[in-house]
Amino acid sequence: MRESRFDELIHAPVRLRICGLLRPVDRLDFAVLRDTLGVSDATLSKHVKTLNSVGYVASSKAASLERLDARRVTWLSLTPEGRSAFDAHVRALQEIAGPTE
Repeated sequence: MRESRFDELIHAPVRLRICGLLRPVDRLDFAVLRDTLGVSDATLSKHVKTLNSVGYVASSKAASLERLDARRVTWLSLTPEGRSAFDAHVRALQEIAGPTE
């Protein structure tokens, strides 16, 4: 079985939800993530910066084909390290919760 590891950095509620939303996708638009979480730009930016500082989340900017203006979209994704840390954290939570049946 793969290693489980409780991760204090991921466990903060907003950061846990960020990782959970990014886990099944290649990348997600900052605005979509913000709206899904129901947080402000500043709140999401703060949590993304924390996750980025340890190498769990990567961000990139790119032009959007849907936009008529020159603004660029910020895309967020879990790094391989972030995916591994999130998966290990989920396993640790499952161990804490115990069997569900």
